[in-house]
Amino acid sequence: MGRWCFGGFLNISLVVLLLLVSRSNVVYVAAFPAEDLVVSLPGQPKVAFRQYAGYVDVDVKNGRSLFYYFVEAEVEPHEKPLTLWLNGGPGCSSVGGGAFTELGPFYPRGDGRGLRRNSMSWNKASNLLFVESPAGVGWSYSNTTSDYNCGDASTARDMHVFMMNWYEKFPEFKSRELFLTGESYAGHYIPQLADVLLDHNAHSKGFKFNIKGVAIGNPLLRLDQDVPAIYEFFWSHGMISDEIGLTIMSDCDFDDYVSGTSHNMTNSCIEAITEANKIVGDYINNYDVILDVCYPTIVEQELRLRKMVYIMFFSHCFDAILLLNLCNLQ
Repeated sequence: MGRWCFGGFLNISLVVLLLLVSRSNVVYVAAFPAEDLVVSLPGQPKVAFRQYAGYVDVDVKNGRSLFYYFVEAEVEPHEKPLTLWLNGGPGCSSVGGGAFTELGPFYPRGDGRGLRRNSMSWNKASNLLFVESPAGVGWSYSNTTSDYNCGDASTARDMHVFMMNWYEKFPEFKSRELFLTGESYAGHYIPQLADVLLDHNAHSKGFKFNIKGVAIGNPLLRLDQDVPAIYEFFWSHGMISDEIGLTIMSDCDFDDYVSGTSHNMTNSCIEAITEANKIVGDYINNYDVILDVCYPTIVEQELRLRKMVYIMFFSHCFDAILLLNLCNLQ
């Protein structure tokens, strides 16, 4: 669940860092905050849609603020809905992960020099809002150390405050259709946030969130069901033997598996799980088991493909030169 949080994001981190300092010649546009307008990202292709990034305070007294990255829809953004995206982890960056390796408008180029367009970006259908949540994730922070000891309930409350204050920056979206989306541990974040926002709607005599839908990819919902499902998947796809797979399914009791460990595991269960993890290895991505085991990240995959293209190109060039030389000798 945490593989995408920490590995292989040097280039993305640089992009996000430069995002904060790459604003120049900012002009006031519509009712959006001019100080948050991102004129362009380093190495970014030219686009017609606008981007914004900055901080929204969720607790002024404690100095707690959440970082956001907002991308307009490619076409007719004033008519498109707003989609909020949260990565999971807990601890994964919604900017470094969701925005720049999954559904955002740009991907890092394979050579690490700039950005390229994502042809499948969700901003073809919606305005996109990526938020680093909770404080301590990505660029979000607090000046109060104890704020970093947070849980699902406090995270949902902070996101409620964030959305209220973000709408003050972007009032045009207050009445816009809102979709709450995310992946992995957002299987907790999104439903609990939806519950808080719906509770707000139930008690508010004024502004109400125009929630139209919820979507969660690969959600972590219940460990007592999610964990055994992983090994059933490994077994059903031939990644572990029948003996190991059937042992896990028959000898392991995951009923109390709620925080990363189970108290009801037999020795045979522990041995089978240990062997399964050893066989699958550290380089298999649980989200996509067919990725190249030696190149687990998207950036590294693209870099390898580019190298293969270069090798093939220069190989053909060498063959052509050799053929011409042979012809000249004749």
